Amino acid sequence: MKTTNEKAKEHNHDKLVDNLQELLEKNYDAQKGFTKAMEDAKNPRLKTFLQQQAAQRSRFTNELTQEIRNLNEQPKDSGSITGDLHRTWIDIKSAVSGNEDEAVLEECIRGEKASWDEYSNKLEKENFPPNISSVIQKQASEIHNTLSKVKTLEDLADVE
Repeated sequence: MKTTNEKAKEHNHDKLVDNLQELLEKNYDAQKGFTKAMEDAKNPRLKTFLQQQAAQRSRFTNELTQEIRNLNEQPKDSGSITGDLHRTWIDIKSAVSGNEDEAVLEECIRGEKASWDEYSNKLEKENFPPNISSVIQKQASEIHNTLSKVKTLEDLADVE
């Protein structure tokens, strides 16, 4: 029979892994979303930016995967159904929009805001070990920078 302390440690471990798995899943979704947006974009500078963001999210998934493995757990290997639905929505919106690049950017902004909110919320409410907190804070900072860049790229969509 487990002691109360052992049960608490197990609960904390499970909660930590669940939080990391959720972030991992969101990053799989974001990576696929940026790749899809890159395929839909017309502007070459926008395509390059979106490709860089997909690569960034790939790096994030690798970092989170490693943290989960360090906890002796098996990381998820794909995104969510919600992410698939979001990419379908981007397709529909692009198809009916007169300016596809603008529609793509609007969805990127929406997705990045959701990522930023998710990271901020987890950092605020969860008590991550320092090494994991550092990884998550760095990723959150990069997401925030991406959000700022995407907002300035909206002008690109209007140019071409």
